[in-house]
Amino acid sequence: MRTNGTVEESKVPLLEFSSPAVGSKDQEGDQDQSLSRRVCIESRKLWHIVGPAIFSRVSTYSMFVITQAFAGHLGDLELAAISIATNVIVGFDFGLLLGMASALETLCGQAFGAKKYCMLGVYMQRSWIVLFMCCVLLLPLYLFASPFLKLLGQPSNVAELSGVVSMCMIPLHFSFAFQFPLQRFLQSQLKTGAIAWVSLLALLVHVFVSWLLVYRLQLGVVGTALTLNFSWWVLVFGLFGYTVWGGCPLTWTGFSIEAFSDLWEFVKLSASSGVMLCLENWYYRILILMTGNLKNAEIAVDALSICMTINGWEMMIPFAFFAGAGVRVANELGAGNGKGAKFATVVSVMTSIVIGVFFWLLIMILHNELAFIFSTSKPVLDAVNKLSVLLAFTILLNSVQPVLSGVAVGSGWQSFVAYINLGCYYLIGVPLGFIMGWVFNQGVMGIWAGMIFGGTAVQTLILVIVTIRCDWEKEAEKARMRLNKWGDMNE
Repeated sequence: MRTNGTVEESKVPLLEFSSPAVGSKDQEGDQDQSLSRRVCIESRKLWHIVGPAIFSRVSTYSMFVITQAFAGHLGDLELAAISIATNVIVGFDFGLLLGMASALETLCGQAFGAKKYCMLGVYMQRSWIVLFMCCVLLLPLYLFASPFLKLLGQPSNVAELSGVVSMCMIPLHFSFAFQFPLQRFLQSQLKTGAIAWVSLLALLVHVFVSWLLVYRLQLGVVGTALTLNFSWWVLVFGLFGYTVWGGCPLTWTGFSIEAFSDLWEFVKLSASSGVMLCLENWYYRILILMTGNLKNAEIAVDALSICMTINGWEMMIPFAFFAGAGVRVANELGAGNGKGAKFATVVSVMTSIVIGVFFWLLIMILHNELAFIFSTSKPVLDAVNKLSVLLAFTILLNSVQPVLSGVAVGSGWQSFVAYINLGCYYLIGVPLGFIMGWVFNQGVMGIWAGMIFGGTAVQTLILVIVTIRCDWEKEAEKARMRLNKWGDMNE
């Protein structure tokens, strides 16, 4: 229970202080120093998570970038096939499983903040079971990728080759069921350094295997697809080895039969998390699919895929802040500190915005050189150059939205935010993109502009309003009730 003094203190607004007496400049200076010190302390806590998270996420995403770059130098058709397979088939699957695993960010983060360490390992094992069953249900997406892509209007030659590539990525598909929960399990207890080192090892393996299969063994586009299987399973075994061989003595106590109990409750929480994040993740996949139905689709898909790859590469930084904000908010709410959760939110959002502005400027300055790493085709290079302004503003806007989504995950708002995402993305963004692209004949630029400034901007604005109006002490009380409910299952 809190003391009365603590309760009274919680009523003080986050960034407001008692007004000093007139002329009391020393007191005002002390208050400013206090705020500065609080920002520094919170920033250190945040970057302890975000720093290694940026490295690990950039490393894992770079595996996809390297694969796409190898395919791009094989030819335009091979680049289009790898782009469609990774951005649509794997992306569809990736978004759902990543979202479902994010239930652990709420549960493990709040349990760690409340010092209920034994619950974390059981939660992770439940997540393995749920995600593996989901992988089995999603397997037809890989087995029948070609007819699925043709049904969505993709060119026949691109759809056929994408289907072959997708079949080669089935082991990658099953790795997600284990890697995502492991990463969130370790992240929630601030063991981000281990994730970073394992990610570096996997990236080195990926570069070597890519060289071996594509250049040495001349396996072509199939070889580029197979490389991802090796690197992602290195991630799984590396993180699992760290966990079971002494890296987590408090939170990993071995396999438990408790993991099979109350799975339905866990499925419901995972499903709401999955819907929330996959609606965001699928949004940009739909952009690529819509572009595939334009005239001269191969060049349009190549150019947009390159832009989406660059955007996705930079998005690993906001996604790291997504993780950092989620963990910090969950830890503070689990500890019963609503005021601390609010302050962590403010620091996370402001830091991410500063970084977003830097990359916005970088894209605006280097717009002519963006695509050389992926292609030497002049039509593709020209198309990417035309899209660079939209890419810059997409990066700027996305410096805010993922952080607020991380706050939502840390607070357990997944179901509520899923409705916001559904309305903004699919009732506003997609129709507006269609109108701009086809009705007003603006092509890929119209589709992209409509979806970004229609869907993403509106969704970000709503999340800002919701976060500002949040009663953080009430959220801390909800976290306590959630921990009691889930804790009773294991105690």
